[in-house]
Amino acid sequence: MAGITPSSKIIIVGSGVFGISTALWLARSGYADVTVLDMQDTASLGYDPLSGVDSASADLNKIIRFSYGSEIEYQRLATEAATIWDEWNAEIAATPVEELPESLRDGDKKLWFNAGWLRMSSEDELGTFELETLKNMELEGIREHQFRSDDEADVNRAKERGWAHKLDPCRRQERFGTHKAVLDSTAGFVYAYKSCAWAQHLAKKAGVQMILDPVRGKVLDIKTKEGRPVLYTADGSEHCADLVVVAGGGWTPSLVPEVQNLLETTAGSVATVQIPKDRPDLWERFGAENQPVIAWGSRQGKEVYSIPRDDNGIFKIGWRKTKWTNFEDVSGRRISVPRTAHVTEQKETRLPTDALNGIKEYIEVNFPELVPLGISSTRLCWYTDSIDNSFVVDFVPGRPGLAVCSGGSGHGFKFLPILGREVVKILEGQGPQTVYGRMWRWRSSTEDKRNGLEEGEQGPRVLYKQTMASETEWKFSN
Repeated sequence: MAGITPSSKIIIVGSGVFGISTALWLARSGYADVTVLDMQDTASLGYDPLSGVDSASADLNKIIRFSYGSEIEYQRLATEAATIWDEWNAEIAATPVEELPESLRDGDKKLWFNAGWLRMSSEDELGTFELETLKNMELEGIREHQFRSDDEADVNRAKERGWAHKLDPCRRQERFGTHKAVLDSTAGFVYAYKSCAWAQHLAKKAGVQMILDPVRGKVLDIKTKEGRPVLYTADGSEHCADLVVVAGGGWTPSLVPEVQNLLETTAGSVATVQIPKDRPDLWERFGAENQPVIAWGSRQGKEVYSIPRDDNGIFKIGWRKTKWTNFEDVSGRRISVPRTAHVTEQKETRLPTDALNGIKEYIEVNFPELVPLGISSTRLCWYTDSIDNSFVVDFVPGRPGLAVCSGGSGHGFKFLPILGREVVKILEGQGPQTVYGRMWRWRSSTEDKRNGLEEGEQGPRVLYKQTMASETEWKFSN
């Protein structure tokens, strides 16, 4: 749709990463009538998951990484985003406390922590993907920031630059006699909920309007009237627009039936361990100064990650080996939809037993000192997967003025500061002329394997087919 003008009425459904980044960049690009609708009051609650916000964006923290194997375009965009993360940290540090969003007034006055990211093999050798990533970083001129644990030159360089203490935080060489890993000193993590709150703050300053309400902001349906999209919300209102962008995360397939063969709502598994403040040894060890982000056994059958503890001592561990689905009836269709802790009618905080056991194995093998503490909480993190793990940002065929901006596939958060820049180009009709417009276009696949979307409700990942772990299983048996 190349016909939008600075005065076009634009509505964005969803205030998560994809929605708020798009709103911010639209406003900064001169579009004066941009409104964000969301059924959750992410402003008052500050996107804080502990305050009851349910979405993939409303998380405690997220990994910021720049290694993408052979997917060099994502690597380049992530590297560009890193510059803006640094700028945001500087802006926040320079802003008077009383002018910050409330969620940024306590604790660390920054979003992004360059704690490093340790890509740790669960086997005796590094995997093919890891070697491919190192090769591409060499080509991009950024290999010097990567430190292989088994490369003497890399280890010496890590010592010189103050990173050596993060090369083997699990003491695997000492305990097992082998340790194969690569430490990416450019990577780290962000406080996710604080980052979204900051982006929303910037969007409001740029003139974006917000309707964040469980009734007025809840979109029930999207139809076409006289060639324009019309939204129907739970309070009975109609909202006509020139352009509607659905960026509803895990709720996107419910609102746009056409994406059914392109996007699917899935969940990752997350658990936390509460690090006690009266254990200074653990408090110091699991802080960002000494603990990197860790990925263990990626593409080796483990697929577990952890992120350094936050100000409150919460140490987050995620299991990504299987992404769960939850099929329900939506307007006569059986599709996967979120089942969350707070927002959905049917609620869920438990993990499938396989996921909990995978997380417990990670702790037992790599952090045995945490075993006596046990698991403190669990939850499912719902987002959308695309058929090929690449985003979907394009106009919906046959639906004038309706676009989707979704398909984060578990790696979208890092692009919060810059994603909207590329989305705006697509919304202005420049998609076919841009690298990311071509990557994120509306597409289909004839492949037998489509990132799990080929399984449907008959597949093995459906929640009701799983044995769900009870709270009694949060403790370790030994």
